Amino acid sequence: MLRKPNILVVGSFMMDLIASTSRAPNAGETIIGESFRTAPGGKGGNQAVQCARLGANVTMVGRVGDDDFGRLMTRTTSAAGVDVSHVGVDPSVSSGVGHILLEASDRGTQNRITVVPGANMSITVEDVAWLREKIGNYDLLMLQFELPMEVIEAVAQWARDAGVRVMVNPAPAAPISPKLLACATYLSPNEHEAAIIAGHPLRVDENGVNMDDVAAVSAAFREKGVQNLIITLGENGSIAAGADGVHHTGCVKMDHVADPTAAGDSFVAAFCTGLCAGLPQEQALAFASHAAAITVSRMGAMPSLPTVAEVQNLLYQRGYTGFDPAELDALK
Repeated sequence: MLRKPNILVVGSFMMDLIASTSRAPNAGETIIGESFRTAPGGKGGNQAVQCARLGANVTMVGRVGDDDFGRLMTRTTSAAGVDVSHVGVDPSVSSGVGHILLEASDRGTQNRITVVPGANMSITVEDVAWLREKIGNYDLLMLQFELPMEVIEAVAQWARDAGVRVMVNPAPAAPISPKLLACATYLSPNEHEAAIIAGHPLRVDENGVNMDDVAAVSAAFREKGVQNLIITLGENGSIAAGADGVHHTGCVKMDHVADPTAAGDSFVAAFCTGLCAGLPQEQALAFASHAAAITVSRMGAMPSLPTVAEVQNLLYQRGYTGFDPAELDALK
């Protein structure tokens, strides 16, 4: 029987400034774009909203600037059902922004993202110290790498000490200390981040991801102490590597890819929600794949994130039999 989990997200807010073009400009070149829009996002905000839309009780801890972007991002996150009472406001710096270039190609829509963290980087360990006594109230802690690393490490340690599961989404890629790795119940990079952190390429050919590379990367992470590794591979699905071996979950294909920007956030959040709700890992990964598929079919970060009813409907449409999608009614 599934249940509504309690999830804590300590992470970032970014206002996404999205330009679409038929091709990316070369160095020193100016081209005419096709469209522009803004959408609230940030890896922490996206993951919090996705967990909430999938039925979890979610608390978000982060920081925005005292500006229109910050107010819009917190308002949108709150409207999704996330508790934003612990999101601080720093009047001395702007809210974070993400400059996103969407380029149409024969392989579909590709994105290039530049993040300017702004207020996200002004949060301190002292600002979140109240969590040390409260973190045991949550089923799982979600972390990403768009906040100061000392904050991430401190909160992860408090969660581990309290027996709370920790999902570390190391994005964007950055060096990871042994202290943080020791606290991570799950580590979930994408293929680029996994290759950078492991120091080994993850090549993709006509047959998909190279499994020899997957084995080498998985071994590199095991040597670092990571017991549960989940690598998202875009159109090639995902890889879960742990004590019981390496398992591949296929990508759920959609007719149209509009914007892949928040796909990884959707996947990680859906996996955590499903797992904490009571789904076995294999089923939680399938749940995550269907959620991410809907996300890439729509524009924007937070606006593209699906509800549990939408994921349930896609599971029905695709004939998924790993579990009865009717079980997801418990999350509505």
